Order: sequence, then structure tokens, then C-alpha cells
Amino acid sequence: MTVFPCAKINLGLNIVSRRPDGYHNLETVFYPIPLYDALEVHKMDHDFPSDSPCDIKMTGIPVDSDDEHNLVVKAYRLLAEDFRLPRVHVHLCKRIPTQAGLGGGSSDAAYMIRLLDEMCHLHIGIAEMERYAARLGADCPFFITSELAFAQGIGEVLEPADGEYGNLEGYYLVLVKPGVAVSTKEAFSKIHPAAPAYCCRDIVRQPIDTWREHLKNDFEESVFSLYPILGDIKERLYQMGAAFALMSGSGSTLYGIFRDQPEGIDIAFPDCFTAVLPL
Repeated sequence: MTVFPCAKINLGLNIVSRRPDGYHNLETVFYPIPLYDALEVHKMDHDFPSDSPCDIKMTGIPVDSDDEHNLVVKAYRLLAEDFRLPRVHVHLCKRIPTQAGLGGGSSDAAYMIRLLDEMCHLHIGIAEMERYAARLGADCPFFITSELAFAQGIGEVLEPADGEYGNLEGYYLVLVKPGVAVSTKEAFSKIHPAAPAYCCRDIVRQPIDTWREHLKNDFEESVFSLYPILGDIKERLYQMGAAFALMSGSGSTLYGIFRDQPEGIDIAFPDCFTAVLPL
């Protein structure tokens, strides 16, 4: 079986409070975007010599992680604790940049749960799959359905984020990721949690012309101070005509939302990963 895990962007990201467990409560709107990895899984022949019940091969964008720490393998092992799973061969072709704030690894893990549920007839159900996914990462539950969602808690409490404007249908999304990797620890290093003046779910229900003033990513201040190039990219996107631009997650991808298809993005950002995606 083959599935295509999608990426996401954050339409706003507010760090609301610090939790007793050391994590932070946040609020954000997760928006699925048409940038995909490819995940192919086949049952392993009984006689195939493999030390791992989840034998993974990776191609595409290099990933700085060994097989044991790959979230796809972790998803398999998590389900194997409760279900009798066959040994499998996995081919993961990476097209979503890593350490980019686009959720590629989380998406791969969630889609692995979905695929195993279908392939092995586990009949887990969406709510239970989301609970399994939450054990792998805060944004993993979103990718079980990959539907526009308002997220709270550490990102695992999901509600609909409906509204005429939040769907962005007909716009173009530009992604720009320079050769900068932002660690989550770095991103949180200068964060001062506070309740936002405006809820991001309410903002994205308004016309996009109003977003620039009110829709924020609290990570930008600390991350831009560490990596000024990211702030420069955001400003350049606005200069090129973006109706709205923001950093996704804790970075390091900047995105711009354009009403018309922009030209020359790869030329404007020659040393960066870029993509222009119709929404």
C-alpha cells in the first residue's frame, strides 16, 4: 500500500502558558498543504532475513536520523505493542524538508498509523488513532485526518477551524526554507508565554487583508534574533506581493500567500528550498 503524507503550515501560533510538565500550551490553526512525502509499505516474506520487523528504506531529501529513531518505525512499534502486526518493508521517499516547521516527520508517523490500520484491518477508529499519534508528537494527531483544525493544549486538542476565509482556496502558497535548522529548544529559549490579544481561529475567519496586523507567530521574535535571514525572507515575500507571510511552526520555513501565481521565486531565493503550490 502507498500513501502520501502531506505537510502543514501554521496560520498563527501563540504560546499561551507554561505547563507543570515543562511543555507549553499553545493555540494555532493547522492548515494542510499539497506538499507530500510518499510512504509505501509491503508485508515482508516469511523467509526474508531481517533483524527488524519494520525494515525501512529512505530516499529523497536526506534525514539526519537513524532507523531506530525514525517516527515511521516508532509508529509501527507503538501499534505492535497492542496488535499482532506482520513484518513489513517500508519505503519512505522524503519530499517535505526536515526541521522546517512543516510537520513532515509527524505526518509520516500519522500516515503510518492510518496505513497499518487499513492494511491490517485493525479497526482502531479516528479518535483512538489520534491518541496513538499524540504519543509520538504534539502535532501528529492533526495528520490522522489532515483537515483544517484549530489546535490547543500542546497541539493535540483539535477542533474545527471553519470559516469562509481560512480555507484559502484559489490562492497560491510560496514556501521558502534557507539552509537553517532551528531546534525546538532554541525556539523556546526566549519565549515569554502570554494570552494573545486575538485568537488565531477568529482571525483566519476574517478577510486575509486583516491578517498581517493581528495574526502572529510567537516564535518569530526569538528565532529571527538568532537567524536574521528568516526575517529578511519574510520581508522579501511581502515586497514580492504576498497578501500575508509568516514563519511556520518554530521554523525555518517562511511562507507567503499570494492572490496570483508569483514568478521568479527560485531566482529570488537561489540558495533555499522553494515551492509554489496552488491551494
